[in-house]
Amino acid sequence: MPRRKSVSSSETVTQLKHLYDDYWEFILKEYPLSATYLGDHRYDGSLEDGSEDAFHRRVDQYKKYLDALKSIKKPSAKPELLNYELFERELEDNLEAAKFRPYLTPMTQQSGLQIDIPELVTYHPFRSLLDFENFSSRLQAFPKLVGQVIQSMRSGIAARIVLARVTAERIIPQLEANAVQDPKKLELYKAVEKIPSGMGSADGLRTRNSIEEAIRQMVIPAFEKLLVFFKEEYLPACRADAGIWSLPDGTERYAYTVKHYTTTNVSPNEIHDLGLKELSRIHSEMRAIVSRVGFVGSLQEFISSLRKDRSYYNTTASELLTGFKKILEQMDEKLPLLFGRLPKAKYGFREIESFRAEAAPDAYYYRPPEDGSRPAYFYVNTFRPEQRPKYTMEVLAYHEAVPGHHLQLAIQQELTDLPKFRRYGGYTAFIEGWGLYSEELPKLVGFYKDALSDFGRLSFDAWRAARLVVDTGIHHKRWTRERSIQFFVENTALSELNIASEVDRYIAWPGQALAYKIGQLKISALRSRAEKTLGPRFDIRRFHDELLGDGALSLDVLENKMQGWIRRESAIGPRHKG
Repeated sequence: MPRRKSVSSSETVTQLKHLYDDYWEFILKEYPLSATYLGDHRYDGSLEDGSEDAFHRRVDQYKKYLDALKSIKKPSAKPELLNYELFERELEDNLEAAKFRPYLTPMTQQSGLQIDIPELVTYHPFRSLLDFENFSSRLQAFPKLVGQVIQSMRSGIAARIVLARVTAERIIPQLEANAVQDPKKLELYKAVEKIPSGMGSADGLRTRNSIEEAIRQMVIPAFEKLLVFFKEEYLPACRADAGIWSLPDGTERYAYTVKHYTTTNVSPNEIHDLGLKELSRIHSEMRAIVSRVGFVGSLQEFISSLRKDRSYYNTTASELLTGFKKILEQMDEKLPLLFGRLPKAKYGFREIESFRAEAAPDAYYYRPPEDGSRPAYFYVNTFRPEQRPKYTMEVLAYHEAVPGHHLQLAIQQELTDLPKFRRYGGYTAFIEGWGLYSEELPKLVGFYKDALSDFGRLSFDAWRAARLVVDTGIHHKRWTRERSIQFFVENTALSELNIASEVDRYIAWPGQALAYKIGQLKISALRSRAEKTLGPRFDIRRFHDELLGDGALSLDVLENKMQGWIRRESAIGPRHKG
């Protein structure tokens, strides 16, 4: 074990700050797309090194950072101690994750170069000649990255660490959408359309030619090569079983993902049972609404009637987007009733790109960059709008935008006293737990006036409870995809399109779906405890500001923090409201 030197408290803080800064610089350099996304443009001309050698080099560096951390005495002051302990936790988690060699499966239908590269046009800057040259350099580097990914996946085949066949099948249409004859059909071609008319004619022409040539001669052939590999070599080697249990180290791998995403030591069986218990509670509330609206029949019959009645669904992409904008404009006005601190960053709206919309979720949040060059985005899936219900629009908007992810993530980025690994990192159980907790918050300020929208809210809560059952079902209890889909049909109000997409997501991303409900239950329990302890002194704005004031924490750390806040609030005494 490294020997700790005797240094003063201020020297310790300085050493730790340098270590955190050095680590973050390392992360940005290793993952240049992430750097660009976050608004750091020093590496805008690069793509990451996707080779096995690079993976091992990163792991070695994590070990060095951990050794360096342990050579420094733990600080005693709370803010510095929390930074120390969270940094130690992050490094140890990185090293534990590395045991499962994630480079062997670098793609799913939700992540990978087939999504990252086309998406570049949404956040790569296009303000100067250098920006366009950097973009062209990235496109020219793409074939090398594809070669590295193919080599890694071949190593995965040899090690029998491969994707489930259904996951690989979902990737193929995404590759086909980029292996086209006409470059103008690609998302990447939008970069050409961004060349400003004010750019000198010679520079403009050279830039256009450079990008067009890179797309035609580098990007499209690389996608074609990857598509052939997937169809002819990878797909036949994929595992037939959906669950991660079917991998050689499947049981250990799932145990890690459960711990990683929930930040708890709760077992898969306990989580499965919790999901069933939560579903029972939520179904009871849903039945009360069914009774209130005068429907005669069972909950399942009511859900079936919703699925069949087309008047409950959108008809066009424009109708969907307009509806979301109206919902969120009204919510924005009420935020000061729930929060003392609001983010400075604004958010806008975007449609999920057509090449990946079929396998994408209903919506998601896209955080703003540090440089303020663009807003955050509420991305909306407008694929098949006729299958996207109106009665779930409120709950979806509240989760993904406000008071959900935008409040939490944008505020976190503005906590400039935190080291950057905390400002831009965090724990899924907190981030998604907050999003799910936020779905019910608008009820406190008069929303969900329509009974069907409130039913939609409960249907989303049931969906997250069902995730606990299905994710553990697939990866621990060896459920089939078909059984998982049927469970969703019988226990949630999701459309059949969404159900298939959801189950395929859990197959591809074991454990992540557990974070939402586990995190929500913890945050809700903490609020209940605060309300009970503080009584009339409880101020929900102060509670939320405290909850969000240190960024996304692991649930055990969050519990200790909020318990301390409750004790401090109790000691203050009654507060006069003017």
